[in-house]
Amino acid sequence: MSNPLLPSALMAPLFSSAAMREILSDHARLNRMLRAEAALATAEASVGVIPAGAARPIADACQAKLYDIGALGLAAVSAGNLAIPLVKALTAEVAKKDGDAARYVHWGATSQDIIDTALVLELRAVIDDLVTELGRAIPAFTTLAEKHRHTPTVGRTWLQQALPMPFGLKVAGYAAALTRARARLKQVRNEALVLQFGGATGTLAALGDRGLEVSIAFAKELDLPLPDGPWHTHRDRLAEVASALAILAGTCGKIARDVALLMQTEVGEAFEPAGEGRGASSTMPHNRNPVASAAALACAAIAPQLCATILAAQVQEHERAAGAWAAEWPTFPALALVTSGALNAVVDIAEGLDVDVERMRENLDATGGQIMAEAVAFKLAERIGKSDAHKLVEEASKRAHADHVSLKDALAADAKVTAVIPAGELARLFDPMSYQGVAQQFIDRLVATAKAGR
Repeated sequence: MSNPLLPSALMAPLFSSAAMREILSDHARLNRMLRAEAALATAEASVGVIPAGAARPIADACQAKLYDIGALGLAAVSAGNLAIPLVKALTAEVAKKDGDAARYVHWGATSQDIIDTALVLELRAVIDDLVTELGRAIPAFTTLAEKHRHTPTVGRTWLQQALPMPFGLKVAGYAAALTRARARLKQVRNEALVLQFGGATGTLAALGDRGLEVSIAFAKELDLPLPDGPWHTHRDRLAEVASALAILAGTCGKIARDVALLMQTEVGEAFEPAGEGRGASSTMPHNRNPVASAAALACAAIAPQLCATILAAQVQEHERAAGAWAAEWPTFPALALVTSGALNAVVDIAEGLDVDVERMRENLDATGGQIMAEAVAFKLAERIGKSDAHKLVEEASKRAHADHVSLKDALAADAKVTAVIPAGELARLFDPMSYQGVAQQFIDRLVATAKAGR
């Protein structure tokens, strides 16, 4: 199976990015395991644990192209993991050119050391790719935020029109959320992705009193932090990584949900970028479907369940586990793939969002000024008290509905209102951009956070 999430080339592009599929290909994953083996041999030779001449033949044999991936996968069924048949095949490959060097393949390590270290290298590549893609989405949303900071739109609560707001505030929130996701990823990359090297039970007994010395050299070879000790059955760091990935997928899902709703025919305020054949229906020629949003939403729905598997796999017995550890092997790649799929879709949206300013204004006027009811109520409250003001506006709102007139006209016809609010002032209260509180300051702060997060 070339794709840990889906065995079909027909489906995988819908839910993952091409770059992530390459990172998680069988060839790339095997190369990372071999890289760990080569680094181990180099480290051991550098401190004199194995003969200096053994490292080069081992490293030369650590190339995925030299091995039959299908055969290794089948051999893993009886071995219980991929490292065991790989070490056997690697030893045989080294022996073809240097029988003495072959004796020192995988010296003092256990299968889990290689598999976990390869996973850490894999997750580092995963995070680096996601950070790169976030570096596209975040600036695109900050640009939109600054462009539309004075574009009035409907703020919605419970899917109902609530109050006016600048559209720039909405997209600035997207940029800031993605910036937090990027910071989270960078943090776990620096703190959670550490070398795994402990031997059979975490003592490195096979290396005598040289275990720590080898560990230091091994970590240096792979440019990985060296933890205080092996973590074979302590998976909290990996749980943090999984959570960071799932949170990013969820953030992308939130953005996608908004865009899909904004694209509804009855709303029509913002649209995914158009393209030949994009969003087309198989039967309805007029359709412009939110295809990127749909992909992001699907990925965001899958990610939490995969993260839950990683969290559940934390419960492991004693010094080396049976079962829970293995559950991580297909799950992490699947989680990385769907996270990349969600982010890939959001990058597409961010870089090509089509905003219909006129439609936003039309929708603000759709309720006949009812969206400004709170603004009028609070202005009245300054003069007649909150309770009486609320009652006046509520009654006027009901009359406006019943008589099919605007709220402004209903209020203008009420002597109790005009007695305290002159007509000119009342008219100004129905300007959506007159009632935005400190939205501009929030935009400034959110955009500054997004820009500072580079």
